[in-house]
Amino acid sequence: MTALAKPLEALDDAGLMSRIQRADTNAFAVLMRRYNRRFYRTARAILKDDAAAEDAVQEGYIAAYRHAGDFRGDAQVATWLTRIVVNQALQALRKSRREQVVVLFDEPPDERNPDDAIAESLTPGSPEKTMLRAEMRRLIESKIDALPAAYRTVFMLREVEDMTVEDVASALDIPPATVRSRLFRAKARLREALAEELDTVTQEAFGFDGERCDRIVRTVLARIDDPAHPRT
Repeated sequence: MTALAKPLEALDDAGLMSRIQRADTNAFAVLMRRYNRRFYRTARAILKDDAAAEDAVQEGYIAAYRHAGDFRGDAQVATWLTRIVVNQALQALRKSRREQVVVLFDEPPDERNPDDAIAESLTPGSPEKTMLRAEMRRLIESKIDALPAAYRTVFMLREVEDMTVEDVASALDIPPATVRSRLFRAKARLREALAEELDTVTQEAFGFDGERCDRIVRTVLARIDDPAHPRT
């Protein structure tokens, strides 16, 4: 069976790109579905806005389809597409003037690449665990959103999308050492932010004000006034 006779879903990225270069929109649809989540997360990491991220991904796809003929295979298809989406997201960010993007090419290399997880996964099960997982996810997402754009994008591509350091460097057009440095700093900031959140929650653990306090006071006063429990 030749490559052209294979089902589209069975083709690798290069095979799909070959058909896209011949204006095969069905092949492009397969490629989009294959990378939609990665590209949305990438754009979302830069823009911090769901709708703006969707727009950036769509514009990136349109640009990629129009310039498919320019792809020469010097990089992986996914890396080439990621770079296009990143550029679209950065253009949208500059246009919106929501924040200033500072690209730091002169960061000192940091070879440390810790493997510690930001938070341990909870096994699915009870509604309480499901709710806790959702709360943890929202907390972690909010802390990721608070990272500087340069760190946030690297963290999403490397840790969430599990791209290699080299692929992230190629997609963002920065040295691999800078990817490692930004990733280390992103993790450090996340750990610090989550630790502060944990400290606050710990201080509030087993709270004694509110209804519990009122209930105990009411119960004690009722027993004091109860003739069946005279003072000794």
